Amino acid sequence: MAHMPLAPLHQTSLSDRVVERLRAEIVEGRWPVGQRIPPETELMAELGVARGTLREALRALQYTGMLDIRRGDGTFVTARSEVPGALARSGASLAEVFEARAALEPQLARLAAERADADDIERIQAALDLRAAADDEVWAATDVAVHEAIARATHNHILFEVYSALLPRIHEAMASAITREGFCRDEPRGHEEVLEAIRRRDPVAAAASAQENLVATARWDAAEAETSRGGAAG
Repeated sequence: MAHMPLAPLHQTSLSDRVVERLRAEIVEGRWPVGQRIPPETELMAELGVARGTLREALRALQYTGMLDIRRGDGTFVTARSEVPGALARSGASLAEVFEARAALEPQLARLAAERADADDIERIQAALDLRAAADDEVWAATDVAVHEAIARATHNHILFEVYSALLPRIHEAMASAITREGFCRDEPRGHEEVLEAIRRRDPVAAAASAQENLVATARWDAAEAETSRGGAAG
C-alpha cells in the first residue's frame, strides 16, 4: 500500500504560544478566578510581544470562557478551564443541567464528608449563614455559593471544575425558581443537613441528603408546573 505523505508541520504562531503561557497562569492558580490579571503594558513587557499579539491571545481565552475583558475595568479570570465556556455554547437546557446536578451533587456531598478539612467546613457554614440572611434578590447567588463550597470540599479538582461549569446555569434556575409559587428557600436537605453530615464524617448521610433535596425539587417543579397549566386551561 502506497504511503500517503504527511502534511507539513507549521511553526506554532506567537499568539498561540502567548495563549498557552496565559492559560498556564490560570490553570495553575497563579491568577485565581475573579482576579483581574496584570495590565496589558505589564504583560507585553514580560512576554516580549506587541499589543496586537497579546490582544489576540486575550480574545482567544475570552472565547473559551476563561477570561472576561471589561472595557475600562481590565481583564478578569472567570474560570480555570474551558469547560464553562463549552457548556455555555452547548445550548444545554435547564432540564439537562438538573440531570447533571443529580449525577454530581450526591457524590460531591459524599466526598466532602470524607475529605473536608476545618477550612472547608468554615467556608460552607459561612455560605449557609449568608444564604439564611439573604433577601430574594441575592438568594440565588448565596444558594449557589453553598453548593460551590461543598464541591470545593471534595478536594477533587476535576469534579470541582466540571461542577463549577454548571454554576451559572444553576444560578439561572434558582433565580427563576424563587419567584414561583410554593418554592421553599430554606430547604435544609442538601444544605444544612449536608454540613451536619460532613461534620460527623458521614458520607452516606451527606449523599442521601443531597439526593433528597434534588428529588424534592423535582417533585415541586412538576407539581407547580401542573398547577400553572391547570390555571391557564381554566
